[in-house]
Amino acid sequence: MSSGMILALVCVGQFMVVLDLSIVNVALPSMQRELGFTTAGLQWVVNAYALAFGGFLLLGGRAADLFGRRRIFMLGLLLFAGASLVCAIAQNQFMLVGARTLQGLGAAVLSPATLTILTMTFTAPAERSRALGIWSAMAAVGGASGALLGGILTDLLSWRWIFYINVPIAAAALVAARVVLVETRAEGERPSLDVPGAIAVTGGLVALVFAVAGTNTHAWSSTSTVVPLVISGVCLAAFVLIETKVARAPLVPFGLFRSRGLTAANLAMLFAGGAMFSMWFFVSLYLQDVLRFSPLVTGVGFLPQTAAIAVGAQISARLVPRHGPRLPLLVGVLMSASGLEWLSHAGPSGSYWGSVFGGADLATFGMGLAITPLAFAATAGVASSRAGLASGVLNTSRQVGASIALAALATVAADRTQSLLAVGGHVGAPTAAHKAAALTAGFSRGFTGAAIIALGGVVAGLFVPRHTGRPDAVAVVAAEPAPATAAVVDPEG
Repeated sequence: MSSGMILALVCVGQFMVVLDLSIVNVALPSMQRELGFTTAGLQWVVNAYALAFGGFLLLGGRAADLFGRRRIFMLGLLLFAGASLVCAIAQNQFMLVGARTLQGLGAAVLSPATLTILTMTFTAPAERSRALGIWSAMAAVGGASGALLGGILTDLLSWRWIFYINVPIAAAALVAARVVLVETRAEGERPSLDVPGAIAVTGGLVALVFAVAGTNTHAWSSTSTVVPLVISGVCLAAFVLIETKVARAPLVPFGLFRSRGLTAANLAMLFAGGAMFSMWFFVSLYLQDVLRFSPLVTGVGFLPQTAAIAVGAQISARLVPRHGPRLPLLVGVLMSASGLEWLSHAGPSGSYWGSVFGGADLATFGMGLAITPLAFAATAGVASSRAGLASGVLNTSRQVGASIALAALATVAADRTQSLLAVGGHVGAPTAAHKAAALTAGFSRGFTGAAIIALGGVVAGLFVPRHTGRPDAVAVVAAEPAPATAAVVDPEG
């Protein structure tokens, strides 16, 4: 079959995965009103997807090699489409969050299969470089169009259509996959699946996020908080034991972290990714719940951030070869922290241009500057045979950081809002003005928290080597526009 048709097919798969990282943000307030989410509870709509995606991403890459790339690609499409349909018809919070978890699992299976099929199809260096460029561009388009498309569908139809739209696309891709793709598997000794490791780390992270999010209604010393924290600790300890002592082919060979650049880059991504993910969550809520923007106008409001992160990534790509990764990384994350602190000064009677535009664009431009140095540093100190694995670990760090930071900051913001509403002195429902002021105060505290978390990325960035040798294998990182994250790279070495 035509290699062009194969490229188009895997690009569609990657587009869907990245689109669902960004399309949901603009629809969050509509979901909140219809299904009765609290601000702290609403973060699970985002985090359920991110945790399942990050926790099973490396496993998905292994499964493609073991069971066949075509088969796993189709399985990922089927799971993603089925979960999307359940999201679209969800009647309560539990149903929606559960379906988002399955959707994240489908994405973790589908995304690495797309890149593996691409690299197996295009073997000549020039052809592969061109194909990877198109694949990365498609990921960027998915991130860029997510906010706007989400706004259009939510405004003109309903938030449910941001999930319905996946079903016909996936159905067409499934039919095309049966015709276009030829089954391939890894040659020689194929890696075994470390399912216990994936379950242990994902379970530990879910329990941790659940414990942190629950502190909005329970004290840190309460049983409702301590029990999930203990479960999280046990699961994460089991993960370390499995990876170091039990698994024949561990998901994360801990020996990778002997590379100072890789370790520092992952820590910086953990902090920076968490800060930026939280920013998009709060900006969407502020624009719609406080400034009363429609979903469509909110989606348009994210477009300047799209341009900012893309421009920042292009500039960074030229700076890294000249100055090494540390300088542009530190400058970028400092700019992001400054932009987040700027956003914390937004008021209940603010405006898009006065309260959002400057801070959000400064933060996303800074994140664009940081993307390439992070990928460069993470892959520069490892052998070419493990560069893809190192890149996959970096992507997992971003998802983990995003989930933990969002859980903590959404809880902090909700607690601040509730405390102000409780002391408002109003009989019955609070006035619109008082509610807007309380919401803004909560979001402001969330932005400040995100700025502090971003500074953690600056500290980690100080440990990135000033100059590194050219990496043996260049990570495929698409500078995805807000409010998405960078494209998933090959999780297999």
